[in-house]
Amino acid sequence: MRHTFNDKKWTWFESGKEDQQEIKEFVSRKPSCEKWYENIEDNKSNLLELNTQERGEEYIWGSLIYQQDIEEKGEKNIFHFYISKDFFITVDFDFTILNTNSIGVHKQMDQAENAIEGFFILLGEILSSYLQKIDGYEERLHDLLWEMKEHNNLEILERIYESRHELLIWKNLVIPIVELKFIAEEAYGKSIHEKAEFSRVVTRVDRIRTLLSEYQQAIDTMINLEEVVSTHRGNEIMKTLTVMTILFTPVTAWGAVWGMNFKVMPELEWKFGYVFAGVLIIASTAGLYYYLKVKGWMGDILRVKKKDRFF
Repeated sequence: MRHTFNDKKWTWFESGKEDQQEIKEFVSRKPSCEKWYENIEDNKSNLLELNTQERGEEYIWGSLIYQQDIEEKGEKNIFHFYISKDFFITVDFDFTILNTNSIGVHKQMDQAENAIEGFFILLGEILSSYLQKIDGYEERLHDLLWEMKEHNNLEILERIYESRHELLIWKNLVIPIVELKFIAEEAYGKSIHEKAEFSRVVTRVDRIRTLLSEYQQAIDTMINLEEVVSTHRGNEIMKTLTVMTILFTPVTAWGAVWGMNFKVMPELEWKFGYVFAGVLIIASTAGLYYYLKVKGWMGDILRVKKKDRFF
């Protein structure tokens, strides 16, 4: 579909699977476009290229993954683009994914001086949709933060690492847009910063990168906290097992002595031998417990843990 803006000063060719014939006819008249169009079907990943051979005739082309499912690697949306001052072309771009109104975008584009500004309006809408979804990510991260305190278990740890994986996906979506910003500066010079739409894209990129950086620190802190808690709990378990083993040493030792089968064992003939053995075992265990307590080796392993506590 062909759209003209700003009193037909520049054009946007929006191509889907159903209307590619018009694009083919247009690119056939432009050698550089034709070469780009022939190769886009083979490209399934991010790609950015710049041509600056002729001053005033710079153009940028490539492919951009603008949607990625967090569960399935192959579930992604990619569109291909070609940008010059008089026109830009997009292939397989889907407005419905962005949850934005195409009519409103067209109104913004009608105020753009050239196709470069128009493309950055489109890019700004992509970033705006990212910010909306990142707000949802922030809410889930906040809930996870409190769930970690209330129910600290393996499931929570799994969700923390899932959140970290989702964060990496967001970073991978933003990185090509950052590169596109640098390529635009390389192609059109610092004067492009004077354009409102380019500055808006730069600001949104900075917002997203700042948010993702803060969330990265939050997740790293949560992971470090989980590691500290897990290490502490593991040490407490080992300490408890060690103490229990030591406390049962008298029972084991005396039981081993009286479990022997020597012919001469005077204790077997004692009237109060059973009582004596029990008292000896209890006294030995109590003495050993007192010794550990005095040395401070018992710690707080026998104390009852309160609810909603990390340790």
